[in-house]
Amino acid sequence: MFSRSLVLLAAGALLLGACDQSPPPAASPPPMQQPVASSFRVLFAPGSSTVQTPELATVRQAAVAYKARPGGNIVLTGHTDTTGDPGYNQVLSQRRVAAVIAALGAEGVPATAITSSASGETNPPVPTGDQVSDQKNRSVEIVVSMPPARMSDAQYCSMLAPKVREVSRGNDPSGNLGRALANCQNGTGDYGIPFMTSFLSSNNVPVPPRT
Repeated sequence: MFSRSLVLLAAGALLLGACDQSPPPAASPPPMQQPVASSFRVLFAPGSSTVQTPELATVRQAAVAYKARPGGNIVLTGHTDTTGDPGYNQVLSQRRVAAVIAALGAEGVPATAITSSASGETNPPVPTGDQVSDQKNRSVEIVVSMPPARMSDAQYCSMLAPKVREVSRGNDPSGNLGRALANCQNGTGDYGIPFMTSFLSSNNVPVPPRT
């Protein structure tokens, strides 16, 4: 009888110890990638706003980079060197921008994806004195930017899980709730994210936005 009591006491201690164990912490989500931009430069002959044949390859590269970034955009900035009249150079830089927009359009880039400005001979890519001819300044800069990085499932899970654990204190951690937390802890989220967002909403807790 005494031996049986010892066995029961030992079993009870093991059960209490198992209940006191906290669930292992979720793995740290991978860091979000920062948006990356690609830059290109279309060069022009002195006094010209015609995109020369060799420069069409640069326009094509920019168009390919844009198409590889769904939701991205293109920013154009037109420049001239410092030779000639500043007023004329301002108009010339505008004409160069318009020529590059047309060339990008021929490569399938919609005008709605393009933002442009013309600097004339002010703010040149290569600062020079007045009346200096520099080919890099006779150009249109093309910057193709990526859309903002979207939060991964693992990152969103790491936002939702602590809130769900806080709200569900005292609840049975098994069943669908436990499955959702385990799913997120594994970094999947295909079941955990829909369940946890619904769980928070049903408990009148604001659901963190997914950016």
